[in-house]
Amino acid sequence: MKNKALTMVVNVIMPKLGWVMERGRITSWLKREGEQVSKGEPLFEVETEKVTVEVEAPASGILRKILARAGSVVEVFRVVGVIGSPDERMPETEEPTKSIEETEASAGEQPTSEVEEKGQKVVETKTQAPRLIKTSPRARRLAEERRLDLSLVTGTGPGGWITERDVQSFLKAQPPATPLARRVAQQAGMDLTAVKGTGPHGRITKEDVERALAAQARPIAPRVARVITMTGVRSIVAERMAQSARTAAHVTLTTEADAAELVRLRKQLKEDELPISYDTLLVKIAAQALREFPNLNATLVGDEIHLLQDINIAVAVDTERGLIAPVVRDTDRKGLSQLEREIRGLAEKARVGGLSPDDLVGGTFTVTNLGIYEIDAFTPLTNPPQCAILGIGRIVAKPAVSDGEVRVKPTVTLSLSFDHRIVDGAPAARFLQKVKRLIEKPQVLLA
Repeated sequence: MKNKALTMVVNVIMPKLGWVMERGRITSWLKREGEQVSKGEPLFEVETEKVTVEVEAPASGILRKILARAGSVVEVFRVVGVIGSPDERMPETEEPTKSIEETEASAGEQPTSEVEEKGQKVVETKTQAPRLIKTSPRARRLAEERRLDLSLVTGTGPGGWITERDVQSFLKAQPPATPLARRVAQQAGMDLTAVKGTGPHGRITKEDVERALAAQARPIAPRVARVITMTGVRSIVAERMAQSARTAAHVTLTTEADAAELVRLRKQLKEDELPISYDTLLVKIAAQALREFPNLNATLVGDEIHLLQDINIAVAVDTERGLIAPVVRDTDRKGLSQLEREIRGLAEKARVGGLSPDDLVGGTFTVTNLGIYEIDAFTPLTNPPQCAILGIGRIVAKPAVSDGEVRVKPTVTLSLSFDHRIVDGAPAARFLQKVKRLIEKPQVLLA
């Protein structure tokens, strides 16, 4: 019966929700310890790669134990909870699962308590054996009279015992000060050797310490209105951008394109009851250009450059949770109407948190459009392991010289950032030139 009971215990693990997922953050448990759960019922929520996913219970029973609390970052396949029957005996070796942050922080934990007994001060820590401060009765008495912290004194007696002479030597090395002055200085973390005493025989008083503190006071820090923890989307964006800046040899090329024909094409499609966004048109243009310049649709693997067969363009979307770039697969092989539906659908899912982990992986190139925010030009950072990213500014009327005449035309600024380790400047420039020409003559998109 004992073995049978133990076999009924079912471990709840951190699932691998996407093929690139290595860890996940538990944002919340949907059940409390001791509550009944049913197999397939949502049990807890996991945030990974910019999406939040509900994880279902693997079995029916009682949630006997939660081993990883909400907020913990846990590696895939680690046990985070246990489901069993009310009368089952839990495994004796069961221990709470530590989050990645807890594991990294445990090595640096500080002493947590002090106990004094029979002339010895015991400093207990979580990560090491108790440390003894051994003192003679006379040394302790003198230290108490002078309000001295014995942990500051080095013992020279047998076995490191602190003697009365050690205390006296330490006190002689300190400037004369009143007990109250020492207490104020100790609380403020001030070194009394830097304080000039004005008391009898140069003794430091409380007022001397307070004047010294006022003299070295730093400007008051600005008040904090709100603290935003770097987790989830914000953490991933920060990590990816830092990785991009550290590892890639960034170069950015910019050019301007005459957008008159692009504006005209979009208006024509709208009149034909085909409302196509500028984002869709520009993504399609980028895909067309990548067909001709595959070295921009590449990635670096070790010391090898891999030219990728599929053209999967990630489209940057601004959401309340941060910047997300869902991937449109086989972009070059799809028509404008299908692309419009997919881009619009992915953008909406991104804004409501409905993307799956696989919606965010497999991109080979990124398009980001800040024109809606009245931005003319900017320097986008590549999204590793991709080779390049195309930044789109707003379409704005500008004067331009054509056939010797100055005319006002709608113009758009293009910014291409790329990894110079993978592609040289000339091929990248020719790619950007191709994008410019397709914007100026976009009718080929309807072919």
